[in-house]
Amino acid sequence: MTGPAQTPAAVRHAEEVMGTVFSFDVRGGEPSAVRAALAEAVAGLHRADTLFSTYREDSEVSRLARGELDVARCTPEVAEVLELAAEAERVSEGWFSTLYQGSLDPTGIVKGWAAERAARLIGAVEGVCGVSVNGGGDVQMLGAPEPRRPWRVGVADPLRPGGLAAVISAAGAEELSVATSGTAERGTHIIDPRTGRPAVTDLVAVTVVAPRLTWADCWATAAFAMGSRTALTWLEYLPDTEALLITAGDEVRCTAGLPTKLG
Repeated sequence: MTGPAQTPAAVRHAEEVMGTVFSFDVRGGEPSAVRAALAEAVAGLHRADTLFSTYREDSEVSRLARGELDVARCTPEVAEVLELAAEAERVSEGWFSTLYQGSLDPTGIVKGWAAERAARLIGAVEGVCGVSVNGGGDVQMLGAPEPRRPWRVGVADPLRPGGLAAVISAAGAEELSVATSGTAERGTHIIDPRTGRPAVTDLVAVTVVAPRLTWADCWATAAFAMGSRTALTWLEYLPDTEALLITAGDEVRCTAGLPTKLG
């Protein structure tokens, strides 16, 4: 991506897919080239939904779970995501898992992976200086929307509907992502991999800030299941990763480097 001297043109789009809305904000680049890349990125999201949806009996993931396919016979994207998920499980010491009620379910990584991939595809267009892809509240940002003005993402306050707990700035970063896991929007839905039951935790939300949304999405899910004390210690050791944790008692905890991301 290149940074133009003047305020770049903006191309925006919203697409319903994967059970949520993906919002695109692209700055710079020749509009027809941007729209062509945007169409390809949107098609990629729908393809990912077709491959990975656990609600579709004919998806490759559903067929894998039933033993009708093996990974070698799946499309390359499925093998890629499962390899990434295995790495997430290793790094999180099992707190991130692709199993749900004993069956294969990689949806905890797919949305972040798909949004990141879409952003990078568009960001490769000549002249594009900034890309933001928001997949249901989890955001991948590349470059900047304007000279000397970074992307910013508001983090919803889970205990005060309509309020913000923080604003994350991508200042100084060529790539940054923000992902949140919690109970405010979807209720109790995160599973404790050790028990197979909903996670019993003191947390109501975990927001992770990292360069790649693929990992930020996984780490937010794993950290929420861990609970605040274990999660904060673990997150501090992850490279290039910061986090904001909010407990049910309205206590805010964060990693040491998070203040540098606020703005």
